[in-house]
Amino acid sequence: MNQYETVFILTPVLSEDQMKEAVEKFENLLKNNGAEIVFKDFWGMRKLAYPIQKKSSGFYQLIEYKAEGNVIDTVETELKRDERVIRFLTVKLDKHAVAYNEKKRRKAAEAAEAQAN
Repeated sequence: MNQYETVFILTPVLSEDQMKEAVEKFENLLKNNGAEIVFKDFWGMRKLAYPIQKKSSGFYQLIEYKAEGNVIDTVETELKRDERVIRFLTVKLDKHAVAYNEKKRRKAAEAAEAQAN
C-alpha cells in the first residue's frame, strides 16, 4: 500500500453541515474502497490565490491515507463529479514525506500538550 495525501477545496457557499457531509462522503468512499485514513485536517475558510468559478475563497480539507493505486482513480472521479468541490490535488508521498508529516504531527501534539499544562 502506498501513502497518499489529497487536498480539496469546497465551495464557500456551503453551510457547516453541508461541508461536513461532503467531507464524510469522501472519507467513507476511501474506507469502502479499502483505504486506511492516517490523518485528516480541516484548514478552514481560506482566500484563494486567484478566483475559481468566480469564487475568491473556499473550505480546505486535507486527508492523508494508505491505499492501493486503483483507489485514486475512483476517488478523483467522485471529486470531479461533485459540484461542491472546486479544486483538488492528490499526491503520492514518498518515505521522506511520510516521515516529515509524522514528525510535524508529533511536534504539534507536543506543543499542544505543553500549552495545556
